[in-house]
Amino acid sequence: MENTALLKAIIENAIDGIITIDGKGIVESINPAACKLFLCTQEEVIGQNISTLMPPPYKEQHDEYINRYQRTGEQHIIGIGRVVTGLRKDGTTFPFKLGVSDVPFSGRKIYAGFIHDLSREMEAEEQLKEYAAHLEDLVEERTLSLKKTVAALQEAKEEVSLSLEKEKELGQLKSRFVSMASHEFRTPLSTIQLSSSLIEKYAQPFDNPNISKHVGKIKTAIGNLTAILNDFLSLEKLEAGKVTPSFEAFDLVKLSEEITEEMQMVAKQNQNIIYQHTGISSLAILDQNLIRNCVINLIGNAIKYSGENTFIEFNTEINEQFCLIAVKDNGIGIPESDQKHMFEAFFRAHNTGNIPGTGLGLNIVARYSNLMNGQIEFKSDINKGTIFTIKFPLS
Repeated sequence: MENTALLKAIIENAIDGIITIDGKGIVESINPAACKLFLCTQEEVIGQNISTLMPPPYKEQHDEYINRYQRTGEQHIIGIGRVVTGLRKDGTTFPFKLGVSDVPFSGRKIYAGFIHDLSREMEAEEQLKEYAAHLEDLVEERTLSLKKTVAALQEAKEEVSLSLEKEKELGQLKSRFVSMASHEFRTPLSTIQLSSSLIEKYAQPFDNPNISKHVGKIKTAIGNLTAILNDFLSLEKLEAGKVTPSFEAFDLVKLSEEITEEMQMVAKQNQNIIYQHTGISSLAILDQNLIRNCVINLIGNAIKYSGENTFIEFNTEINEQFCLIAVKDNGIGIPESDQKHMFEAFFRAHNTGNIPGTGLGLNIVARYSNLMNGQIEFKSDINKGTIFTIKFPLS
């Protein structure tokens, strides 16, 4: 009695549906889970043929299943694990997995069907199929897009290559033009320079201040133009990668004294260049020509941007760690807003006014310094002056 009650409780509370039929297919029992699946009550199903819960073609074929079993003695009417379709009371259908077994009971056989609803699984499977189809479409779309992108990149690459080739040609043309123009200008400039010196010499007996004045203007203009040509030639060589430092030992003090004497000749009236060296030695191992160019540029700027009756301080130092070169003036100074651009090519501070210049000098000095592993820095105050310092490590 207790076992019967336990079995009934298990059937009544089973998650899957359980239906029993007799040999003619008449429903003898149906548990609550099966009633919920078929949207029916026990009273509506018990005593009815099981085919009432089957949509076509299962409905028409069910009696043939039973007859075949009775003729052949096959163990299962529909078969364990077969997926079939159920018909609900409202006319809708649902998929389920059906397991059927025959059970001897009271001298006769009844058939028990175990029904596991597959609606959620089938719905999930359908969603997976739709998602897979969507992924295939997406992959195809992305692949097409990627092909277009690759084609566009290839086209852009070809355009860039063509552009770079043209730029290279233009660069080479520019370099040849700058080099040719600079050299072609030097010959007439040398002639003008010589002629102005001769005019000054032959005009001395006349003692005419106007002649001296205009000859001086000619010499100044020639000096400015020569400096411009030198800057363009230096920049052209740097851009072409033709500048390679040659590190050799030389007397820094001797070189500096020569530069000081040379630049003093082009200084303004009563401008004085004061040179001083400190340190443990005067021997430096750098590129003497590049150092000369750097110092002449810095002193030239100091002369240009300082007034008459001023001092320009030119200092060198060699200590245990560094070789230092500094040029200080008392000129117009550099506006703070311009200071971050001072080493850019062709940049000139906004307060230079009509003072001639190309804006290349400091860029060239910085690049020459970098080639010799040096660093250039400066401090400046408006109307108080500027100091430029180049520092080279001895190592």
